[in-house]
Amino acid sequence: MNTPKIALITGGSRGLGKSMALSLAQSGVDSIVTYNTNKASAEAVVAEIQALGRKAVALPLDVGALASFDTFLADIAKALQSTWNTDKFDFLVNNAGVGATIPIAEATEENFDMLLDIHFKGVYFLTQKSLLMMNDGGRIINISTGTTRFCVPGYSLYASMKSGVETFTKYLAKEIGGRGITANIVAPGPIETDFNGAAIRNNPHMKGYLTSLTPLGRVGEADDVGGVVAFLCSDAARWINGQRIEVAGGINL
Repeated sequence: MNTPKIALITGGSRGLGKSMALSLAQSGVDSIVTYNTNKASAEAVVAEIQALGRKAVALPLDVGALASFDTFLADIAKALQSTWNTDKFDFLVNNAGVGATIPIAEATEENFDMLLDIHFKGVYFLTQKSLLMMNDGGRIINISTGTTRFCVPGYSLYASMKSGVETFTKYLAKEIGGRGITANIVAPGPIETDFNGAAIRNNPHMKGYLTSLTPLGRVGEADDVGGVVAFLCSDAARWINGQRIEVAGGINL
């Protein structure tokens, strides 16, 4: 019997992270999903994964609280041992984050530091520490944004941090390639989830405008992204490395 692959997905309790976890489960991958505040939603995702015949665990994590990472990884080690009888996992998906629309003229140092910790420092150092617990031949997928390619007013802070992650991912691919681990970016465009206060879902005018910019005539859905992450974790994607894959329906071409 083949040993199951295990993914660690940050922010796996809802939206894109939930879709990623379920898509991976459908392809035969088990998951550890993290949540920040909504334990019930994370446990519901675990139940859905288990209903698909896969194993899953939910653990708390604030990706902006870097001092907590050692404790978090100790919890990962316990979960790996108790649930899978192993000490390693295979795939790391850095998905957790928050949205913020802040014009440059209104941005504060507090805003800057908050988004820096969550979207860049947290990703950088969680990845660094996770490498010690990853199997060779694994995958790292960092979630970025379409707004590193095209500009949306108010997204200068968010997109700047994601740009840092995109550069980090290329260096990561270069430095860990000897272990057979690939590192790639998935950059969603506008997605109708509860991200950033469900801005798209709650604003028909915004949704209509974004739809008009997209050749396929709609905004994205979480499942448009989840399947791409599952593909990148598959053997079929083994030769994709150091790439930015935009999943945005061709917006702003």
